[in-house]
Amino acid sequence: MKWISRCIRYASGALLAWSSITLAAPTVDFYFPEAPPLTMGNQGEQHGIAGDIALQAMAMAGYSTHFLSPPWPRAQRDVAAGKDMLIAPLTRTQSRENSFTWIAPLLTMDRTFFSLDKRVESFDEARRTFKLIAVGIGSAQEMRLREEGFPAAQIYPLKIGDNPAQMLLKGRVDAWFNGVPETRYIWKQLSDRPLVMSRVLMTANIYLACSKDCDPQLVEGLRSAIDTLQANGSAGGIEAGYLKGLPVW
Repeated sequence: MKWISRCIRYASGALLAWSSITLAAPTVDFYFPEAPPLTMGNQGEQHGIAGDIALQAMAMAGYSTHFLSPPWPRAQRDVAAGKDMLIAPLTRTQSRENSFTWIAPLLTMDRTFFSLDKRVESFDEARRTFKLIAVGIGSAQEMRLREEGFPAAQIYPLKIGDNPAQMLLKGRVDAWFNGVPETRYIWKQLSDRPLVMSRVLMTANIYLACSKDCDPQLVEGLRSAIDTLQANGSAGGIEAGYLKGLPVW
């Protein structure tokens, strides 16, 4: 019977150790699009500027991560309706304001129009110049075009990633309204042909956000960790590393 007692003690010890690990590192769901260099899930240990900052913050705050990357509009709906789910990179817009808990900005991003041959100085000029404009579906850029009064027939929403760039390269759209670092990163993988970049027409912070129903301890832990990464230069170093060597037009 002694060996049975020892087995029980060992099993109990192992269970307690496993429980301690689980309690020490609770897992949170992290939703993101495949949108390099902001977030990415298929590049090994590299998860993009926003992804790396967010993951470092999660680790610092004592959380492990479960990655999910459904279509971006659905990701936003799932997180907004869920509990304690994280999402990035998300621009804080008026229409999204009351659907999420806004933890902290991860970086600031400029957006503008990119084309093969035309530069514009305003949204009005873009409306007159470009017949068909590619934009990431469910993105803040799509929202902005609609807010600026672009007709639906002029907006071509596409899955976030290199799809809009491919359409522009093939001449199937006249312009791409997108973030500057994302466009530079994606275009470098596709073509040596220079793009024409218009004047920056939209600048906004990119956030790590949580479900509207979100544990205050989770929010404060992550917010404090992101503040630390910003203050000690780690966040800036991550961003600089991804942007190094990208084309400038």
